[in-house]
Amino acid sequence: MSTHVAIVDWNLEPGADFAKGRYSRAHTLSFDGGVTALGSASPSVVPLPWSDPAGVDPEEMFVASLSACHMLTFLDLARRAGFHITRYRDRAEGVMTKNAHGAHWVSSVALRPEIVFEGAAPDEAQLAALHEAAHHACFIANSVRTDVRVQPALQDQPA
Repeated sequence: MSTHVAIVDWNLEPGADFAKGRYSRAHTLSFDGGVTALGSASPSVVPLPWSDPAGVDPEEMFVASLSACHMLTFLDLARRAGFHITRYRDRAEGVMTKNAHGAHWVSSVALRPEIVFEGAAPDEAQLAALHEAAHHACFIANSVRTDVRVQPALQDQPA
């Protein structure tokens, strides 16, 4: 078992009107490794100027978390299978919808990894099996009820 720490820190700015919802949603996100990032509500959820589009919003963090977990698991499984990867890039996309009770939730996340292999690359069936195994072994995917789909794109290999 392991413990993972994230500190979310927000302060009401002088002159803000908390009671009327006229306050900044910008905050800092600090992680146990030392990284600190600007966080905010998404401008699609909280309009400007009360959100900061430069900040990472919770929905983006959720999508990035699923993508990074899948990537890290995939890299290890591919390495163990004898494949050599030189680049992995994913433009992951989450979709927020309303559930049956009218509550918003990230109902689906599409992972779209583009992977560059050096030397022998897996065939289509091997690639699909590696992604399937990575999905089932990913800690984050195992922790959510969102429909996570992997839609990989295999890059042309250098000659």
